Amino acid sequence: MIRELAKSIREYKKASIMTPIWVALEVVLECIIPFIMAMLVNQIKAGCGMNVIFQYGAILVVMALLSLFLGTMSGFSCAEASCGLAKNLRKDMFYSIQKYSFENIDKFLVSSLVTRMTTDVMNVQLAYMMIIRVAVRAPLMLIFAFTMAFIMGGKMAWIFFLTIPFLGTGLVLVIRSAMPLFKKVFKKYDNLNSSIQENIKAMRVVKSFVREDYEEKKFGAAAEDVCADFTRAERILAFNGPMMQFCIYGVMVFVLSFGSYTIITTRGLALDVGQLSSLLTYNFMMLNSLMMLSMVFVMITMADESAKRIVEVLTEKSTLENPENPVYEVADGSIVFDHVNFKYSKKAERMALSNINLEIKSGETIGIIGGTGSSKSSLIQLISRLYDVTEGSVKVGGVDVRQYDLDSLRNQVAVVLQKNILFSGTIKDNLRWGDKNATDEEMVEACKMACADEFVSQFPQGYDTWIEQGGANVSGGQKQRLCIARALLKKPKILILDDSTSAVDTATEGKIRRALAQRTDVTKLIIAQRLTSVMDADQIVILEDGRVHAVGTHAQLLANDPIYQEIYHSQMRGGDQDGQSL
Repeated sequence: MIRELAKSIREYKKASIMTPIWVALEVVLECIIPFIMAMLVNQIKAGCGMNVIFQYGAILVVMALLSLFLGTMSGFSCAEASCGLAKNLRKDMFYSIQKYSFENIDKFLVSSLVTRMTTDVMNVQLAYMMIIRVAVRAPLMLIFAFTMAFIMGGKMAWIFFLTIPFLGTGLVLVIRSAMPLFKKVFKKYDNLNSSIQENIKAMRVVKSFVREDYEEKKFGAAAEDVCADFTRAERILAFNGPMMQFCIYGVMVFVLSFGSYTIITTRGLALDVGQLSSLLTYNFMMLNSLMMLSMVFVMITMADESAKRIVEVLTEKSTLENPENPVYEVADGSIVFDHVNFKYSKKAERMALSNINLEIKSGETIGIIGGTGSSKSSLIQLISRLYDVTEGSVKVGGVDVRQYDLDSLRNQVAVVLQKNILFSGTIKDNLRWGDKNATDEEMVEACKMACADEFVSQFPQGYDTWIEQGGANVSGGQKQRLCIARALLKKPKILILDDSTSAVDTATEGKIRRALAQRTDVTKLIIAQRLTSVMDADQIVILEDGRVHAVGTHAQLLANDPIYQEIYHSQMRGGDQDGQSL
């Protein structure tokens, strides 16, 4: 885990190395200052002149200023290293997610990925900040302070070691008790973020059904649950403070009482006032170091679960990888399904697709219909290798899709989903997702073919009109037409329309269909609920329960297939009734 996280340090290695060096130098100076002060006290006690006092004073001022400088430099380099690590972790996680297959993405909730890239990274950042600074400072301070205390106070310094078993046992018990709670709380963070995400996305539905109170209660319950677990964990960690205070005051009482007794009984021969004052200072230094160490352990305890969750994302390998010698050229848009069986998970009991055998010629228009759950979308996802087949093979251009370079294959297969996404930016920015080098003329041509130009040209800013995130400021039909235009700009060999005209009126859909029919160089697969969308197709495929029920033209299926007949008559009769009602 540590090795995997360390890979994200990269260009911040120098800052990560310099921080402990600055800290070490600062600690040395801080430990020498009490020694110099003890010498000054003894000189004053011996009746030294003002020149000696000024000399010691000048030395102390220089050392204090130098210590401040070193502390400032360690703070700067620590901030650079920790913030840089956080930046790289987020970048590496994001890049890793981009390489995921759909199968990989199915393992993580969107809300969980958001939590890992925000809260979890922040926890690791804070832990790393404390590790390279505080976790270096505290042990060094303990060693140097104890050494100086032993020099100044002799055997009396061993009292500090008596606190270590007590504190160590207490810290172990605290960490063991708190760790399971932190593990639970981060999972609940995922649920909390999921609730927020769902509510914001469905805000229009929430308001239309007047369910604000219900959503508030649901969110409140989730927030209370997180709060309760965090409170329990923090209460356990709070025992750390009293333990430290007990040790600090216990040692202080011992040093003051035994030290004073030693000074009085030996008349300053075994221990003088200067040594006692320095011992008290070193006492504070050592116990403060122990306090800092306990804080480091607490932070590491909190960050440990976060680190594991981050590493899960970083080490997750895509289930889809390029072959050793990939094919980069797609010859044509022909598609062959050869005894294809497919299920989404190896653990799944049932196949989503069973024994699929289809042969589609390049340039053909294929309609795909079927009831809900018939795996229409699953079928087309295998063509661009969003998933790999479980058994059998899918060939595009006469080559198994598993032999292609993934980018080359997907550049030749354009998919327009029913709920496709537009990104924040101008219409031009969104269209250039299809071709980043597309000219204005090419964009207008694609939009005309998709019947998008007719509404884009009416916008005050035209193709420079700003699109809000998710296409919130355009209608569903307008969004679908822009997505079709974007797909056409790819100039693909295969165009898949997955119920992507469902929000478009029939007249506009007819225009789009006729325009696409002119593209004989493109194989078109149209998934639709309306038979009117596929009646003119070269072949119509009927799927039922993940199997090919029938294949044929509109006329053949209407004459011979009972399922197609039922769909046709129900839709046509419904259309007549609608017409009469109008």
